[in-house]
Amino acid sequence: MSEEDEGLDDWGAAMAEQADAEAEEEAAAEVEAAEAAELDELSEDVITGTDSKKLDTILDIPVTISMEVGRTNISIRNLLQLNQGSVVELDRVAGEPLDVLVNGTLIAHGEVVVINDKFGIRLTDVISQVERIKKLK
Repeated sequence: MSEEDEGLDDWGAAMAEQADAEAEEEAAAEVEAAEAAELDELSEDVITGTDSKKLDTILDIPVTISMEVGRTNISIRNLLQLNQGSVVELDRVAGEPLDVLVNGTLIAHGEVVVINDKFGIRLTDVISQVERIKKLK
């Protein structure tokens, strides 16, 4: 390589370095120019008076809530052979959360608890409204 070729290579490297520095400066300027978005304050009382009246009309509608321990598929032959003491294997592992269903729609997962000699369920994970709507589609 001649001295002239080396000088051109140094020149190209210097130009590339300068272009990188300018790009970094532009990126920093864009970050500084960004402004924070203004958000409305959240209030606890989201339901207005007219909405409250509309909501009151559906609050007394009964719904069925059920807890699902697990499921299985068996033939009618095996179903007819079931009797007291028979064991049916389910698709869930022991200790896995139960499904909480309202009118057949999954709304939460929970675990069994005993309160005053009665069974109950403690909700451990509530399905978001967005997820429930996606499952309807």
